[in-house]
Amino acid sequence: MSADDFLQTVNIGEEALGGLAAGIVGTVLGFPLDLIKTRMQTGVAASAAGAGAGGGVRPPGMFGVASQIVRSEGALALYKGIGPPLVSLSIINTLSFTSYSYFRGIYRGSNGWDVRNSYAGMTGAPVFGLITTPENFLKTQMQMDNVRSRRFRGSLHCASVLVREHGFRVLYTGHAVNMTREAAFVGCYFYCYEGFRETFLRGLTGRGGGEGGVRGDEAAPSLPPTAMAAVVPLAGGMAGACSWLFSFPLDCVRAGVQGRDLGDPIRRGAVRVFADLLATKGVGGLYAGVGPSIARAFLVSGSRFSAYEGALWLFRGGRDRGGVQHIDLK
Repeated sequence: MSADDFLQTVNIGEEALGGLAAGIVGTVLGFPLDLIKTRMQTGVAASAAGAGAGGGVRPPGMFGVASQIVRSEGALALYKGIGPPLVSLSIINTLSFTSYSYFRGIYRGSNGWDVRNSYAGMTGAPVFGLITTPENFLKTQMQMDNVRSRRFRGSLHCASVLVREHGFRVLYTGHAVNMTREAAFVGCYFYCYEGFRETFLRGLTGRGGGEGGVRGDEAAPSLPPTAMAAVVPLAGGMAGACSWLFSFPLDCVRAGVQGRDLGDPIRRGAVRVFADLLATKGVGGLYAGVGPSIARAFLVSGSRFSAYEGALWLFRGGRDRGGVQHIDLK
């Protein structure tokens, strides 16, 4: 099958709408936990707890940070800075699910634990990074602003102020480490999802998503809807949790780079942040805030893949329906 024929068969519009649904649902559900993770990663939660108790106290855990935010900043603070990620992650999920479907056909990825699914996911990372770096930067600066000067009225105001003060390039602070994190995350994400999805389907029904395990097999639509309703969110949740655990040290470094006070004359790049974390907190410092991240990842990814596959079920009766689709680029 040629690339042009594949684009018509896979129906890019359906894949894009499925990815869009995944992005909106996942962002709204997971944003409060992302805020808690950022506070824990950057040490602000510990500083606030120490200041409030005279110092010398253990950093609060996930529920302690959440309670601290609601008590001191109000419940709406849990969604401060959601604008950039809601827009960018909707775009990113639209692109990532669509490009994954396309490149999976090129690489001939199969259902199950196939490393080619990882390659299909990672291929789009350089493009994703161009979008997620400004989004992550603005989101992190907004999240940190609540415990600094509270100078930003909203995401657009934050962007305009920082660009005016530091130039347009400031939006791409931490781009290298963010793009690396993006590739590590999305490669693991789709690899684990396809693997867990096939494993759970076989465990629940005695058979997988299709004969021969290739994408687009006709057997998938005949699977009981109840089986898919159980398997998709569970496989998606496991994929998200594993991917965040795998890429979390890179995200911790990214948060340190992008969340720094821009008024500080000392510039701290990714290598410096990494070295400082190891020196002051040890290896455990690279996993500060991992608890809420894993919880968020399971919730968000489970709902994200459910929204994606649910949309494709409405459009064409299932993600894998329509026969085996691989691309021959000759």
